[in-house]
Amino acid sequence: MFTVLPDSWHKCLFFAIFRSKKKNHKAANQQETTLDIQRIVRYAISLAVTLVFLLHVGEVIRLPLLSTLENLSYDARLKLTLPEHVDRKVVIVDIDEKSLEEIGQWPWNRSVLAAINDTLFDDYGIRAIGYDIVFAEADIDEGARLLENMAAGPLSEDAHFIAEYRRVLPQLQHDQRFADSLKNRRTVLGFVLDSDTRKGSLPPPITQLDDKTLNRLALYRPRGYTANLELLQKSAYSGGFFDNPLLDDDGVFRRVPLLQAFENNLYESLALALTRAATGSPDIELVVGANERGNEIFLEWVTIGERAIPVDHESGLLVPYIGKQKSFDYIPAADVLHKRVTPERLQDKIVLFGASAPGLLDLRTTPLEAAYPGVEVHANIIQGILDGRMMHRPGYTRGFEFILILLIGLLLTFLLPALSALYATLVSAGLVLLLLASNFYIWTSAQMVLPVASPVLLVVLLFVIQMIYGFFVESRGKRKLAHLFGQYVPPELVEEMSEKMDDINLDGEMREMTVLFSDVRGFTTISESLEPKELTAYINAFLTPITRVIHENRGTIDKYMGDAVMAFWGAPLEDKQHALHALTAAMGIVERMKELRREFSEKQWPQIHVGIGVNTGMMNVGNKGSEFRVDYTVLGDAVNLGSRLEGLTKVYGVD
Repeated sequence: MFTVLPDSWHKCLFFAIFRSKKKNHKAANQQETTLDIQRIVRYAISLAVTLVFLLHVGEVIRLPLLSTLENLSYDARLKLTLPEHVDRKVVIVDIDEKSLEEIGQWPWNRSVLAAINDTLFDDYGIRAIGYDIVFAEADIDEGARLLENMAAGPLSEDAHFIAEYRRVLPQLQHDQRFADSLKNRRTVLGFVLDSDTRKGSLPPPITQLDDKTLNRLALYRPRGYTANLELLQKSAYSGGFFDNPLLDDDGVFRRVPLLQAFENNLYESLALALTRAATGSPDIELVVGANERGNEIFLEWVTIGERAIPVDHESGLLVPYIGKQKSFDYIPAADVLHKRVTPERLQDKIVLFGASAPGLLDLRTTPLEAAYPGVEVHANIIQGILDGRMMHRPGYTRGFEFILILLIGLLLTFLLPALSALYATLVSAGLVLLLLASNFYIWTSAQMVLPVASPVLLVVLLFVIQMIYGFFVESRGKRKLAHLFGQYVPPELVEEMSEKMDDINLDGEMREMTVLFSDVRGFTTISESLEPKELTAYINAFLTPITRVIHENRGTIDKYMGDAVMAFWGAPLEDKQHALHALTAAMGIVERMKELRREFSEKQWPQIHVGIGVNTGMMNVGNKGSEFRVDYTVLGDAVNLGSRLEGLTKVYGVD
C-alpha cells in the first residue's frame, strides 16, 4: 500500500532539501572567504613591515632603531676582526702628567717645543711629525717685552746693553725659535675648520674648486676656522684639520673626513697630510662617481701615489682601528726633551704630538672604548693607510640594501605561511645565519661593509609576525578542526590536517576511498546476559582497541552504531594508500580480538567475534545533516557494498 503526498508537500520537501544544500554551499563559501581574508591580512601585514624597511633604506622615513642596530653590528664586526700583529709605524709623543711635572704646566713656551722638535729630527731621526694642537696665539715673553721697551727708551744709547739685548733676544722670541725648528722638516700643524670665527693662517689648499663643482659635491663646508700663527704655518711643511663633522647619531667616531671645503679651497685632514709628508708628498687624486642624471657627483676614492683610500660621498673614511687605547707606543715628551728614549723606539717613525694628561686630554667615543684619545684616532688612520687595511662602504650600498630587503620581504611573506612552525623556524634561522655568514665573509675577504642589521631584523620580525598570527588566528581554526574531527581521527592526523587546511573540502565531493564496517556477532544475546553497567564496560572494552587500530592506520571513524563501527580512509586528507591502510587495520582488528577473547575469559565475559567488511570505490564525502546537526560522512553505492560485505561474513562464517 502506498501513500501519496499532496502536491504542496512535495514543494515543501523540495524547498527544504534545496535550502539545506544552499546553506551547506553558503557555509563552504563563507569558510573559503574567511580563509582568503585571513591569508590576505597575513600577506598585508608582512608586506607593510617590508615597506617600512624600504622607506627607511630610501631615506623617506627614519627609524632610529635600525640605525642604532646597524652601528652596533658594525662595532661588533670591528671588534671581532682587530688585527693581531701590526708593524706600528706611528709613535705618540705625549704631554702626560710626568712631562708636566718636569717641564711645567701647559702651555709650554715654544722654545721648549722647538727643542723637542729638534731632538726628534736631529737625535732620533723621525720621518715626520704632526701636531694635534693649534698654535693660534702668539707666545710673548714678558722679559722680552720689557727689554724691548728698555732698548727703545732710556737705554737706547747704551751700546753694551744693545749688544747684549740683540744677543739674548732670539732666545726670548719663542715663536721664531719654534718656526725655525719647523722649517725644512716634514712638520704638519693641525687646525680646526668647524668654528664660526676666522683666526690664524690656513695652510695652502690641496686644490681649488669652482662653485659648480662644489655644489655638486656633498663635502662638509664649514663657516670658519681656527688656525695657526702665520709665522708658524708658513714655516711648517703643511697643515691638516683634525675636527670631525661626521659623527654618527650616537656620537661615536666611526668615520672621519679626509677632505673639507672652505670657500673654494679643498683642505686635507691632519692624518692624510702627515701620511703624505711621511711618504714623500705624493699628489692627491680624487676619484668621483656620478648619479644617473649626472647632476650630482660624489667621492669614491682618494689616491695618494699608489695608495687608494676608499671614502664615502662625504669623504668619510671608516677609521681602521687596531685596538683599544695605548695600542700605539706613547713616549713622554719630557723623556724626548731629555733624550731618555732608546733610538729604536723613534727611528724612522711617524710622530704625533698630543696630550693624555687630565685637563688636556682630547677624549673621543669610539666603537672600542667610550673614552679614547683623539690623537690615537689619527694614529689609527695613518697606520691603516700605510698598511692598506681600510674598510670600504661602497656607493651602491643603499641600492644593495633596498634590493635585499625587497627580496627577503617577498620571499618570507609568501613562503612562511605555507610552512609549519618547525620548518618556518628552520628557514628563518637558516636565512639569518646565511646573512650573517655571507656578510662577515665579505667583511673579512673584501674589506667591504654591507648592511646586515636591517635584513636580519626583517627576517626576525616577519618570522615573529607569522608565528603570532598563526598562534592567535590560525590556532582558532585548528581548534575548530580539532573539535570537528578530534573524535574521529588520531591527534597526529588532526595536526597534519591543520597544516593543510586549504586542502580540506567540507563541501560534498566524489573521491575514491575505502570504507570499513565492523559488527559484533550475537551481540543481542550478549547484551541480554550482562547488567547495564557491565554491558557498558563490555562495549567500551572492545570499541576502544578497534578505534585505536583504525587511528594507527590513518583511518577516520565515521560513527559508532551500537556494537558496530564504520570507518573510512581517503578523507578528509587524501590518502593514496587508503586501501592498504584499511586492510591493515582490518587484519589488526582481527588480531586484537584474539587478545580480547583471552582478557574477556579472565573477566568471565562472553566471548567476542566480529565480522569485517572492506570495500573500495567512488564515494561522496563531506558535511551532511540538518540545520541543527552536521556530520562528516560518506555515502554511495560503494559504501552500501561495504556494509553488505560485512553482513556476508555471517553467511560464510568468517571474520
